[in-house]
Amino acid sequence: MQDPCSERGPAGELLHRHQHPDTAARPLDVFLSGQVFMDMIFTGLPGLPPPGTELVTDGLGSAPGGIANIAVAMSRLGLRTGLAAAFGDDMFGAYLWRTLSEQENVDLRWARRVAGWSTPVTVSMAYAADRSMVTYARPLPPGDLVASPPHAATCVVEIDKPVPDWALALRATGSLVFADAGWDPTETWSTDVLDRLAQVDVFLPNAVEAMAYTRTRTPEDALAALADRVPVVVVKQGGRGAIAIDSGTGERAAAPALPVAALDPTGAGDVFAAGFVFGTLAGWPLENRLRFANLCAGLSVRHHSGSLGAPCWGEIAAFGESGEVPAEVLEQYAFVVPYIPEAELESGADSVTRAEPTLRHSAF
Repeated sequence: MQDPCSERGPAGELLHRHQHPDTAARPLDVFLSGQVFMDMIFTGLPGLPPPGTELVTDGLGSAPGGIANIAVAMSRLGLRTGLAAAFGDDMFGAYLWRTLSEQENVDLRWARRVAGWSTPVTVSMAYAADRSMVTYARPLPPGDLVASPPHAATCVVEIDKPVPDWALALRATGSLVFADAGWDPTETWSTDVLDRLAQVDVFLPNAVEAMAYTRTRTPEDALAALADRVPVVVVKQGGRGAIAIDSGTGERAAAPALPVAALDPTGAGDVFAAGFVFGTLAGWPLENRLRFANLCAGLSVRHHSGSLGAPCWGEIAAFGESGEVPAEVLEQYAFVVPYIPEAELESGADSVTRAEPTLRHSAF
């Protein structure tokens, strides 16, 4: 069955500012590389089961996780997304490959199946607007996932480790490198991370990470410190919205979070990044980029998230019909309307907006 989230938005027709003479007529909007996980999410739990006990719940979702969270979020906005990742040759690997390539329209030409390797699995237990997780992952056999990256208008990397050679190669051809920080489990917050910002174009940390790395006391001070190191910096503040500086244009902007009740914030940072990449490719002013990223993230936290929560254009269109926020708030997002596919505008709140979050049933 065709997933309604697979309908391509206008970003698929953007005229890229970073064309390469050897690229195909329709190059990628974004290229990613990383580990994909099989996420199994139990919902509706009153708490964690004490030792020796069993809880039964009627809520279970399954979805691609890890790097797939942001790949799905990008693709659901109509961005042409390429992913280099390893997939096990087991049942979960087959499910993830099929879901990403067929249902979510992620281009897997640069991915590979690994014989005899088990797909990493994360089991999440969601309760009280939070979740606990258990992960099984075997080391990946040695080998370079990205020997020769395809040209893409943008790519996304984690800055808590050195910027990969493939991303530097893309940047040398004109691609924009977006970077997130990730939590430092040692809590040393090495300043080596800040030195790597010289190799990226856009940095998207959350407030805790930004203040920790810059040794500052407020998100505003952290933003100012980071703006000296990277052309565009955005500090995400969760329910307080986001603030940003674009040193290239001289823009400073702040945008509030979407006023919705949050069920699960997991994966909201990935969805925010997808929205900000979309707005960057669309050539929007900094404030509009922040507003759209907050809109996408706000829609995602109303669901048990990860890739399950990433909105598609149907959900974005339906949100304007829901009456969930006052009309004066919706007016702040009017700039998004021309980018919503016409079919989604016509169906509005009656549109089915997302795929079912579970393993597909099949006949034997």
